[in-house]
Amino acid sequence: MLKRVVRNVVAPISSILAMSFCFPAHSTIVEIQTSQGSIQVNLFDEATPKTVENFLAYVNDGAYVGAMFHRSLPGFVLQGGGFTFDGESTEVIPSNAAVINEPVYSNLRGTIAMAKTGGNENSATNQWFFNLADNSANLDLQNGGFTAFGQVVEADMATVDKIVAIQTCNAGAPFDNLPLVDFDCAGNNSIATENLVIINQVVIVDSSETTAADLTPTENTLIKAKPEPDTPTDRNKDSGGGSVYWILGLLTALFSIRKMRN
Repeated sequence: MLKRVVRNVVAPISSILAMSFCFPAHSTIVEIQTSQGSIQVNLFDEATPKTVENFLAYVNDGAYVGAMFHRSLPGFVLQGGGFTFDGESTEVIPSNAAVINEPVYSNLRGTIAMAKTGGNENSATNQWFFNLADNSANLDLQNGGFTAFGQVVEADMATVDKIVAIQTCNAGAPFDNLPLVDFDCAGNNSIATENLVIINQVVIVDSSETTAADLTPTENTLIKAKPEPDTPTDRNKDSGGGSVYWILGLLTALFSIRKMRN
């Protein structure tokens, strides 16, 4: 089977301050060109700047050229960005430093989000996935919330669905759900490049500011609803409440003093 070599919203800004000085929001469009068709993705530059910067760093370095979609779970996610295949074996795509988590938007169908290590919300590096359904109830809060950093151009979800419709085989962890084209999972034949769904390249097709108008993200409200124990904000609220009672007591005392003088 497959040999493995392991090497190892913020909403768009429309105004700022008290004056009506407008700034257009920025949103980069990238095209992920695969062996099964192209997928254009509109990135949330303004809302998830660190995550977009991280993703584009891999794009600009050509890290995703030859990468494969290695995990396909219909009705859940389609994942890539972690491994390349040279015709005989897989190699781990070298990762940069992990990026800070930015769970601003919800993990709805059609969004692209960062994969990360369990139990570490700030562990995202090079792997990412497409949400194939509304995964908000699961992923918006789990492990600090998964960062949805872009949205697939609606027409190109057909390409994503086409890939997900391909059969999957268990080629051993981490390729338990590997999409394979024209391949007999029960046979003894080896996997070739043509059997895999390969990313030929990822290119920036539009970096203008006007593309943000086409985005329709949904805010991640679950992560905001999560109670935070004794945060500085909570302490400030407690202090503020105490101050009110202190002021009332002071006024009462002053009033009593004035009454005594009269």
